[in-house]
Amino acid sequence: MSKKMFSVSNLAIVFAILLAMMFIATGCGSTDSNAPVEETPEETQEEQQEEVSNNDSREIVHAMGTTVVEGTPQRIVTLYQGATDAAVAFGVTPVGAVQSWVEQPFYEYLRDDLEGTVDLGEENQPNLEEIAKLKPDLIIASQMRHEEIYDQLTAIAPTVTHETVFVFEETVELMGKAMNKEEEANQLLADWDARVADFQTKAQETLGDEWPLNVSILNFRADHARIYFTGFAGSILADLGFTRPENQQSEEWGIILEDKEAITEMNADIFYIFNEDDPAVEQTFEEWKAHPLWATLDAVNNDQVYMVDAVTWNMAGGIIAANLMLDDVYDRLGLEK
Repeated sequence: MSKKMFSVSNLAIVFAILLAMMFIATGCGSTDSNAPVEETPEETQEEQQEEVSNNDSREIVHAMGTTVVEGTPQRIVTLYQGATDAAVAFGVTPVGAVQSWVEQPFYEYLRDDLEGTVDLGEENQPNLEEIAKLKPDLIIASQMRHEEIYDQLTAIAPTVTHETVFVFEETVELMGKAMNKEEEANQLLADWDARVADFQTKAQETLGDEWPLNVSILNFRADHARIYFTGFAGSILADLGFTRPENQQSEEWGIILEDKEAITEMNADIFYIFNEDDPAVEQTFEEWKAHPLWATLDAVNNDQVYMVDAVTWNMAGGIIAANLMLDDVYDRLGLEK
């Protein structure tokens, strides 16, 4: 081999090496500075935010203590009627709920929204085994109903309780905090407050000096009659601006009347009456209405006696039921909703 050939070959090799090094340098430069930066899609950002939210833990103070709830619960069990109603108002379908008092398994006004919800038995004695099978991540209970089984419930899942079963605003507030849906809770309550204010304005404008009306909430049973002072319907009517007669100013739930001679205790401007659909109850009601004292009552003389639905006025205890009851009151008084 000649020296000339050897030199050309060496030059070719050197040139090839230099060219390769240039390609490598160019490639590294592209990776470091020229390659486009991949932006996180908006949907991915929302998912990341949701993941952060779902990892939040909150201490929920309730009627029976403080419970830590993680993130946004997905499998919720409701153990009183007002809580089941509120869950539906939030757009949540409970995995399990206790039976309604009538129209079982669940009240008709909620039934379409509870498809797939497991019947957990009676409100006073829910089926703990069935609750455990559902593997809930949140249980909504009531101290009034479930104080004795609270420890068993907490062993299944984080459990929050309300003191009663009928203060629907507080149920909404409690569930909003526990379910990580406080904004939705605030909106539900703001909408309710707006409706109450609207009713008060229209009642005053329409009835003038006749407003406020005093009201008796009546309920007839097979062997007696009742006047309700407080409770679900009573508290709502008070918020709307209705008053109670002087003899009904107690903060007790109400009174039982066993003697027809006590009919005058019912006297008020307007009666709202809810009775169960039962022949024995109907007979009692007819007998009391036939007594001469019934005809002396102001509401009777003013044709202001209204039969109302026992479910929405008394048994349901939730924010949807409260709005249905308010619809009824608007209609009875001839006010525009």
